[in-house]
Formats: sequence, structure tokens, C-alpha cells
Amino acid sequence: MNASSRRWDLAIWFFAFGYFATYAPYSALDKALAEGHWPGMQGPISGFALLPGSVLATFAGMLAFLGLSGWWRLAGTRRVLGVGVHLPGPWTFLSGACTAAIIMTTTLAYTFQGVSIVFMMLLMRGGVLVIAPLVDAFAGRRVRWFSWTALGLALAALLAAFAERMSFRISPGAALDVGAYLLAYFVRLRFMSRLAKSDDPGTTKRYFAEEQMVATPLLLLALGLLALWNGGPAAAKVREGFLLLGGPLKWPAFAVGLLSLGTGIFGGLILLDRRENSFCVPVNRASSVLAGVAATLALHLLAGQRLPSPFEWAGAALLVTAILVLSLPTLRPSRPPAT
Repeated sequence: MNASSRRWDLAIWFFAFGYFATYAPYSALDKALAEGHWPGMQGPISGFALLPGSVLATFAGMLAFLGLSGWWRLAGTRRVLGVGVHLPGPWTFLSGACTAAIIMTTTLAYTFQGVSIVFMMLLMRGGVLVIAPLVDAFAGRRVRWFSWTALGLALAALLAAFAERMSFRISPGAALDVGAYLLAYFVRLRFMSRLAKSDDPGTTKRYFAEEQMVATPLLLLALGLLALWNGGPAAAKVREGFLLLGGPLKWPAFAVGLLSLGTGIFGGLILLDRRENSFCVPVNRASSVLAGVAATLALHLLAGQRLPSPFEWAGAALLVTAILVLSLPTLRPSRPPAT
């Protein structure tokens, strides 16, 4: 392994720290706004009302990131009216659409009343841990014993999340949100496995740039169309969110969007690492689970929110154990065969 490849392999741990450092304040601020704990708020605010401001900030931040990094130049070139234009291909377009769904469902996840950050994280993070070895199996990658062991631990964590309630029922909105999140991740990981996991960092950067060129513009367009639609409570809340852009809550909403951008950049680069999903996904999930615990503790100290229950702590511990089981055998970089 040459020095450049070695640095790229170690970069995943920098991305993991960045993911943690952005995810903790992102989820805490998202939850605080949803429950009306921001100074000057008169009460809770709907997650749909938070989306316009946060997505607008994510869109502007992503344009700045792609422009300053120069990664947009790596996107494929296609002829439009006889002119070469940097545009994503059909598969990265679909992956970007899945990323848009992930951004929306993640922001909404922490705004449901009556469910904690840790509980939603157990469902979403545990679910993606379950998906990771399945994606590897579909892609023809060998799934080793420790991946199946961690799969069992992830399932146990999900059972712990529901054990306290003595029921597998959650609100229809929360269930739909988690289901859409997991489906989007499954499709996105499949595309990444086929098209982006490579020894060449340029391939990774090109895929990331093309995916991000789709995700936030598509989500912003969808929100605009939803706001113009006259029916349904969700449309009314989105219209309310656009109106909030002229009020004092626009700044915390923009902060949510910029922090979401950070999670998207760091989290996406973790998943695009050349190693198998059964390694990359646990690194990604570990950062977010620890960030969720940190956010919960911060809200407890600053806003008097309840601490995680013993069942939620147990679920988080099982997920961390699953992460260790998955990660330890693959921490050492593979060595080239002897010649």
C-alpha cells in the first residue's frame, strides 16, 4: 500500500470525528426547536416547518463546498444543446434522490413528540447496521462471521428499544419516517457498492460530487412544489416554514441546515470508503450514536430534557458492541499479496 492510499484509509477516522462534531449539535438543535426550547419561542414547531430554512442553508452550503473544493469539475460531462455541462449520470441521480430522502427523514426524525433522540437513533442506526451485511451479500462481497454476530446484536438493540414500551407500536408518522429512511439507505448503499467504492480517490470524489449536485436541489424543489399544493397539513406546515424565513427563527433553522450539510459531507465520505459496507457503516453509525447520546445529555443540562431510559442505554450499549465486533477485525489495512 503506497503512502497516498494509506492516508486515504486513515482519513475515515477524521471523517468520523467530523460526523460526530456536526451531528451532536445538529440533532440537539433540531430537537430543541421542535419542542419549543429555543429562546423567544412561543411553543413547539413542526418538523415540516423547519425544512425550508434548513434545506435552503444546506443547498447554499453545498454549492459553496463544491465550488471551493473544485470537486464539481470531477462530475461527468454531458452535451446539452451542444455545450458540455457537468451533470450527474442516471445512477448518481437516483442515489442523490435517496440522499434527499435521507436528509428530509433525518431532520423530521427528531421532531416527533413523545420519542427521544436515542430511541429514534436506535431504530434508524440499528436498521442500517442490519442492512449493511445484506447489501454486501447482494453485491457479492463475502460477509464474515463477525458481521452476522453484529447483526444479531443490532437486532437485540432494536428489541431493547421497544421492550420498555412492551409493544412494537410507534406513531404512524415516526414509523413511516424510519421506513423511508431505511429504504433510501438500502438503495443508496447498493449504488455506492457498485459504482463508488474504489482504490482511486478521484472516483469517490466524482460520485460524491454528482450525488450532492442532485440531493439538496431536488429536495428544495420538492418542498417548493409541496408549499404550492393547497391540500394536506404537511403542505400547510411547509408554507409556514417558508414564511418563517422572514422571522427570527430563520437563523436557528439555517444553523440546522449547515450542520446537516456537515453530517452529509462527513457521513457520505465515510460510506464511500473503499472497504466493505460491513466496516464503513459501523464507523458511520458509531459516530452518530455517540453524537445522539451527547445531544441528549446537552438537552438534559440546558433544557431539562429527560435522560435516556435504562432500556435506551442498553440498546445504545448493544449497538456500540455491534460496532466493535464489526470494526476490530478490519482495522488493520489489508496487505498486498507477496510476490
